[in-house]
Amino acid sequence: MGRYIARRLIYLLVVLFVVSAITFGLMHAVPGGPFDREKALPPEILENLNKRYHLDEPLLVQYGRYMYDVFIPRITSVPPKGSVDDDFLITVKLGNVWFKWMNFGPTYSSRSRTVNDIFRQQLPVSAQLGIMALLVAIIIGMPLGILAALKQNTIFDYLGMSVAIFGVSVPVIILGPLMIWIFGVTLKWFPPTGWGAKPPFVLGIFPRDLSPEFFRYAIMPSVALGLGSSAIIARLTRASLLQTMREDYIRTARAKGLRESLVIVRHALKNSLIPVVTILGPLFAALVTGTFVTEVTFGIPGMGRYFVTSITNRDYPVIMGTILLYAVILVIANLIVDIVYAYLDPRIRYD
Repeated sequence: MGRYIARRLIYLLVVLFVVSAITFGLMHAVPGGPFDREKALPPEILENLNKRYHLDEPLLVQYGRYMYDVFIPRITSVPPKGSVDDDFLITVKLGNVWFKWMNFGPTYSSRSRTVNDIFRQQLPVSAQLGIMALLVAIIIGMPLGILAALKQNTIFDYLGMSVAIFGVSVPVIILGPLMIWIFGVTLKWFPPTGWGAKPPFVLGIFPRDLSPEFFRYAIMPSVALGLGSSAIIARLTRASLLQTMREDYIRTARAKGLRESLVIVRHALKNSLIPVVTILGPLFAALVTGTFVTEVTFGIPGMGRYFVTSITNRDYPVIMGTILLYAVILVIANLIVDIVYAYLDPRIRYD
């Protein structure tokens, strides 16, 4: 297992290189530049801006400079200066030296902020929302799918699948305002907009105080975001469990006289979760990195808004940094999924 994990981590570097190269090429293939405005800037100012951010250099030089800043760590005795050019996402003091890694560069939309500043302030909020939405999806989706499979062609099956169809059919752009109107404005059970956690965060991600006020802000956006995913999980759980219940080893377990609950929990349910676990990897990465519609609808200061506006503004460092971060989360999530496979199915082994 250790060799397999090490090999997958090496593949991660290859994936990041390919993703970064494709993203960098597509960004610069789009007509226009990051400093194009309705009212054109004077040529002197535009020249200075391009020189300041090295945009006047050949594309291969720009790409090499960016990859060096992001992936090559620095070990130095000079403490962090707090400047834009010396802002690394990971900065650790090791004895008398400093370990610095991942400088995603400045953001073109603000001269005083860096991409890492955006990650530190907005990414934890998107991660909290994504984790809460994923928990909602699992808590709603898996029981509905299991119940629908065990009570096939009954009222429970029809009700569970109706909820799943509703979750797939109604997007957040409709469900979000509807929930705000009913539960936020009319009934006043929850705050209509905002987010309950404020920086600094524990380990840079988790809120310091899981108070009732935090959950009052988090319930509506988490349910709105997680309901669609719960529908996917419910339908996949139902289909997988129904298929597993028809396998020969399930009939053998029943023939041995095992209790029905034991047959379902120990034999059928465990093996039927493999397809569900497969979808949880990319689903987790998609939810954690932020969703634009949910964050805008509920006024949540997350990554989604910055990522979308960075595309329209051609803010190259924010685009590159966000996509690379998404790729890292996606690959690590899929690695965790593969490890969970070995636990769910003893026949799966990695050499």
